Amino acid sequence: MDHDGGRAPSGGALQAERKDAERIAAGIADMYDAFLAGDRARFDSHLHPEVTTWETHLPGPLRTRSELDAYREGRDAAGQRPRLDRLDATDLRVDVWNDTAAARYVLVAVAAGSGAAEESRVTDVLRRDGGRWLIVHHHAERVPVEAPSGSSGTPAGSRTRPGGPPEPS
Repeated sequence: MDHDGGRAPSGGALQAERKDAERIAAGIADMYDAFLAGDRARFDSHLHPEVTTWETHLPGPLRTRSELDAYREGRDAAGQRPRLDRLDATDLRVDVWNDTAAARYVLVAVAAGSGAAEESRVTDVLRRDGGRWLIVHHHAERVPVEAPSGSSGTPAGSRTRPGGPPEPS
């Protein structure tokens, strides 16, 4: 990873970046656990108030959290909130540059009772705000899942948990 014109970070700076990457990985895992638990307040605690949300299945880009809230309220009122057995960020990579970070991962979602997985490539841009890492931009694109013959269609991605994220680069 380039820092300050290509110079490697000092030992203390590298350790701080690793701790920040671990905090970000833990936050992403907690956000999706909150979705599964139906805890919208906890989910939203990971989002900046001006978060932009671009997902292939949403009706265009949602440019603020209030636009996201309006979309979710309409969806939920229509009984269309997704019910999932699994929602995991896999293959997570986090890079940190001072008070800005990027997290890239594959989001695996398995609808309740179906066993079939859907995958999305996700990029989250985060900013340190008041000592917390908050998502300021979320971009997700669905991708086809190729299941091996004879499998249930659920890929075997490793879930990233606090204390287990890949080394930041």
